[in-house]
Amino acid sequence: MEIKAVVSDIVNIKAGAIIVNHFEGRKHPEGDTAAVDKALDGAISQLIKQGDIKGKLNEITLLHSLGKLPASRIVVSGLGKKNELTVNRVRSATAETCRWLRQKGVTSVASVAQGAGINHINLEEATKAVTEGALLGLYTFRRYITKKEDNAGEIKELMIVGSEKEKPRIERATTRGRILSEAASWARDLVNEPSNYMTPERMAEAARQLAKDYGLSVEVLEREQMAEAGMGALLGVSQGSQQPPKFIILSYKGSDSNEVDIALAGKGITFDSGGISIKPSQGMADMKGDMAGGAAVLAALIALAQLKPKINVTALVPATENLPSGTALKPGDILTAMNGKTIEVLNTDAEGRLILADALCYAKKLGAKSIIDVATLTGACRAALGTVCTGAFSNNQELANRIIAAGNETGELIWLLPMYDEYKEQLKSDIADIKNIGGRYGGAITAAKFLAEFINDTPWVHLDIAGTSETDKEKGYLVKGATGVPVRTLVNLVLSMAK
Repeated sequence: MEIKAVVSDIVNIKAGAIIVNHFEGRKHPEGDTAAVDKALDGAISQLIKQGDIKGKLNEITLLHSLGKLPASRIVVSGLGKKNELTVNRVRSATAETCRWLRQKGVTSVASVAQGAGINHINLEEATKAVTEGALLGLYTFRRYITKKEDNAGEIKELMIVGSEKEKPRIERATTRGRILSEAASWARDLVNEPSNYMTPERMAEAARQLAKDYGLSVEVLEREQMAEAGMGALLGVSQGSQQPPKFIILSYKGSDSNEVDIALAGKGITFDSGGISIKPSQGMADMKGDMAGGAAVLAALIALAQLKPKINVTALVPATENLPSGTALKPGDILTAMNGKTIEVLNTDAEGRLILADALCYAKKLGAKSIIDVATLTGACRAALGTVCTGAFSNNQELANRIIAAGNETGELIWLLPMYDEYKEQLKSDIADIKNIGGRYGGAITAAKFLAEFINDTPWVHLDIAGTSETDKEKGYLVKGATGVPVRTLVNLVLSMAK
């Protein structure tokens, strides 16, 4: 879809549909909506008066111009109560409206910068939100569907209308919104792929293609190199699969320094059966998405390569399957991680923390100044926080505050959970340095405490995206399947740190 800034008034735009808005509780149309209402001889005012347009969030009302405007259709998008308007509500309402218009076969859409000037939302923020809402909300994954979608067109053009003076700011914001949305959509694609296609090797190939397309550097460690590096935890998880594991290192260099300012480690389990501690069959098909963290950290570098902040970032993805077989890791086995720490494996379905242990050790070896890891790590985090927000765990309050703020800006909500030392007691082993599960209670926290054993004092945040990496229904700019969380948050964090 082409997104462009157009110098004009919304009433003069020729398009399949134009989008204006209305706020809940307001008795008369305002701003650009009032100008459209006037051209329609008060049709919008009449519908408000009748109660057919209430302005509730994500409400969509269609009017036909009948030749009174160059655009054939007018959509009044509800933005909720004016004093409660946020950038994320603009993003969400735009997505819902664009999806609705696509079902109507509309191919060309024009919109004002929804919400600009309200509740301290500036023009760039509003424009970026409209751009992201349209691109993320219209995302589809139909690669393996041979039948064409019924009654669905394709929106090929989105025009964002403003003045001559506003045009450069609108263009900058649409560019940034597109970069962030396309990066998140790339991650969605990877996660939505079936695991017979998205193997560790294919994931490594995807990283190599990114390096080629965006001028990044890439290295992929093979099994022998992992063994030489001492990555016993990753190799232990991989030994049940016939697919060879890959350790992906993708780097963006934005400064003259040779130091790694930020390492982004992402869990890359391309399919998780649970191993010998096998999962229930119900819902196991969704375990193709257990590499969502790995996809997110790779995708973040797509955006960074285009936005070019002056900072060095390396993404690390330990990629493997977790399967049961005659060679698979068994409960009771002991593994040795890259830093020499021994791990008693009591549950082979707690494998994400094992492969991340070696990734975090590798980040430490690189001398990373800060480390963020992203993983669909625990059902316990989903049980605690549901699907609304990502769980965060950290040894550094400043870094945690930064990533929470970055998430608030993108609408990818994050909640910080405790990391008290008392939780570490649950990980004590009688025969090794540490065990890989901590019992029934506080599972998300004990998993984070396990990871902390491989961090020491480096500023670090662990993001558990088990509840937010996928959704089973359309809502706002999220569509059924992979969400692309937390790609845009990671990019925002890096940009804030680069400043």
